[in-house]
Formats: sequence, C-alpha cells, structure tokens
Amino acid sequence: MSSSLSKGLRRSTARTAAKRTSSKAAKRAVKAKTASKPKAKRATVAKAPARKTAVKATVKARPAKKAAPAKRAAKSRKPIPKPASKKATSKKTAVSRVKKTQKVAAVRALRPTQRHVSAPPPPRQPTQDESAALVAFERAHKEFVRGRFAESRNQFRILLDKYSQVAEVAARARTYLAISESRLRTESMLPKDADSLYDRGVIELNRGEYVAAQEMFERALKREPEAAHIHYGLAATRARLGSIDLALESLQRAVDLQPNLRLRAQHDHDLNPLRNDPDFDRLIFSNPS
Repeated sequence: MSSSLSKGLRRSTARTAAKRTSSKAAKRAVKAKTASKPKAKRATVAKAPARKTAVKATVKARPAKKAAPAKRAAKSRKPIPKPASKKATSKKTAVSRVKKTQKVAAVRALRPTQRHVSAPPPPRQPTQDESAALVAFERAHKEFVRGRFAESRNQFRILLDKYSQVAEVAARARTYLAISESRLRTESMLPKDADSLYDRGVIELNRGEYVAAQEMFERALKREPEAAHIHYGLAATRARLGSIDLALESLQRAVDLQPNLRLRAQHDHDLNPLRNDPDFDRLIFSNPS
C-alpha cells in the first residue's frame, strides 16, 4: 500500500510540477507577447516624428508666403519686351538708316556751301578773220537754202580759199560744198521737162520720200507755173511734211486753176493732215460761187 501511495504521490507531484512548469511557460509566453507589443508601439511612436519632420521639411521647401514680395517686385518692374524677329529688326535698321541719310542730306542742303563759285569767264570776242568768215558763210548758206546750188558752190569755194585758217567755219563750209556739188550732179541727171519732173515727184511721193518729191514738184513748177496738177501734187507733199499753211496755199492755187480737183481732194489720203483745218473745209466742201 505504501508503494502505491508513494507512486500516487509521485504522480501527483509530477503533475503539479508539470502544471507549474506549463503555467510558467504560459506566463513567459504571455510576457513575451506583451513585451513584443510595446516594442511595436515604440517603433510606431518613433516613426511618427520622422514623418512630421518630413512634412515640415516639405512645407519649408515650398516658398509660398515668401514669394509674395517677389511677385510685388515683378509687378513693379516694367514688362520686358519680347525679342523681335530677324526680318523685323532688319527692316527697322534699314528704315532707320534711310531716315538718317535723309536727315544728313537735308542738313547738308541747308548748310551754306563754302566753295567759292567763280564767275564764268567772259565770252571770247571773234577776231577780224572769224567775223568775216561768218559773214561769207551766211551769204553762201542763203544761196544754198534757195536752191541755187551753183552759186552756193562758188561762194563756199571762195570762203575756203580766203578763210581756211578759221577751223570751225571752214569745216562747215566743206560740208555744204559737198552737198551743193552732189545736188548739181543730180540736177544734171534729172529730166528737163515739167511732165517728167512731175512723174518723178509722184514716184517719190508714193515711196514716202516727201522731201525729194517736193523738190521734183518745185522744179516742175519752174517750167510750168500754171499747171494745176503740179500745184496739187505739191500741196499733197507739203501736207505729208506737216507744212499746213504752205499746203493750203498750193491747194488753193490748184483749185483756182482747176475747180474739179475739189472732188479729188475730198477722198485723197495724202491730204488727211489738212482735214481738221477750217480753211480746208471752206476750200473743198463749200459751193463755188
């Protein structure tokens, strides 16, 4: 019996000891859990101020309130103009250069010229030989204009013999002398009768050589002064040359000699330069008395 009781006691003591150890282990586990929990709280508490400091750093980094004076300063300053394009700047520079040159030119024009303007020298008086040569030249030239080429040729030759040292007058005299000689040669080749000269004048008129035609008609009238058809041809030639008054005179003479030439003159294209003249209307379209 004692052995069984001792075994029971041992078992109960072992059980109690096991319970004690298990309770101690449980307490230790609880303590470990509780100890671990405050550490987590401490970690979270430690982390919180770090976040606050980060937030404060970001708040400090933003210069919201401090930027107000800068804005006021920017408002007080004048706006900076935008840079113009290259084309606009080049145009502006060109315009400014032109204006500057114009101003400079205007100022220079307003300034009195400092250069001394010398008076032109008095004209040189011709010598005795030069004045005599000029008189002889004018006399020969009048004969040339009248168509007296033989006489003008002789006078120009005399002038060259006497006043060849006067260079300018001698040069002009040689020119007119050559023309006079050529005209004399053509005269020797021209027909002598009035009808042939008239026909030659009509040919030159149709060719448009109005000066030659006028010469032919004038030569023909020297042979036959009362030929109405020659006066009419001369009127047409002078009208083409623009000599309106002389053309009307020749036409008046032709109509007086032969009144039926009025019908021809009404449709003649050579007389077109005369149609705006009232004397032409009176002469051609009025009824003869």
